[in-house]
Amino acid sequence: MAVYIDVVFLQELLIDGGILLTTAWVRHVRANPWRVLAAASIGACYVVLMLFPPLSFMYTLAVKVALSFLILWVAFGFGSLQFFSRNVAAFYTVNFVALGAVLGFHYLLMKGSASVWKTMTLNGSGGVDIEMRMGAVYMLAALSIGLYIYRAVWSQKRKAAQVQSHTASVKVTIGESVRSCIGLVDTGNQLYDPLSRSPVMVMEAALWNDALPASWLEGIKHSQVDRLIADLDGETFEWRDRLRLVPYRGINRGTQFMLALRPDAVIVEREGQVYESRKVLVGLDGGKLAADGAYQAIIHPSLVQQVQ
Repeated sequence: MAVYIDVVFLQELLIDGGILLTTAWVRHVRANPWRVLAAASIGACYVVLMLFPPLSFMYTLAVKVALSFLILWVAFGFGSLQFFSRNVAAFYTVNFVALGAVLGFHYLLMKGSASVWKTMTLNGSGGVDIEMRMGAVYMLAALSIGLYIYRAVWSQKRKAAQVQSHTASVKVTIGESVRSCIGLVDTGNQLYDPLSRSPVMVMEAALWNDALPASWLEGIKHSQVDRLIADLDGETFEWRDRLRLVPYRGINRGTQFMLALRPDAVIVEREGQVYESRKVLVGLDGGKLAADGAYQAIIHPSLVQQVQ
């Protein structure tokens, strides 16, 4: 069987380069293209050397580990022991994910159990030897898909962790009604009532659905809050005196109004600290503030500044 060394080298160069770039992305390390190319070239040369039987001693565990350290040192430098150790952990994690993707797609695309058994051979020690034959294009495609999925999952997990680090439990009291939910502390929320200068937090109107008139949820959802208040003439509503219209500027739109309620108290609990505010308005949003339901309120940053 003919083996083209240049093809093997280029294939391994692409694989090692992709793994190193993914490692840099996971670790938030800026990758120098030339250093990554040099490190990937070392890995590719190592694979080529394995094609020569007299150099089979280089296939030992110690040499593999030492080579991986060298590759990471060339690609990202040493920095500190902690920095380098985390790079090593991320590098091996990405490698295992990549290998799992290749194996997974390899067996996923096999037709029938006969094809699977052809790749397995019982050895003399009672174990099973597995033989894999795949083209370079197939391997690169499977590897690319695996790394893409890994990056997507990791990115989603990172975003969820960032959101969770800025969440807090919220309890809003209006008369005899109490609502509790999870809120997101949004430092970019600088919405204030222009008349009372009270900060405005936002909650999903659905949390107050049983306390509001039946048709209000749809009206809030379609930004028809001025009509809702106008239609109150002649109707009895327990919280009429608590209603406020707060102007705000929507994205790519002109000035709009948000229906808000004046609560008796808002209590925010975050990281063991309890914050209570009475001079605050609760704006009502007709939709879902988070698509995944991670939070149901947006907390004004001024509400987490004074400890109870």
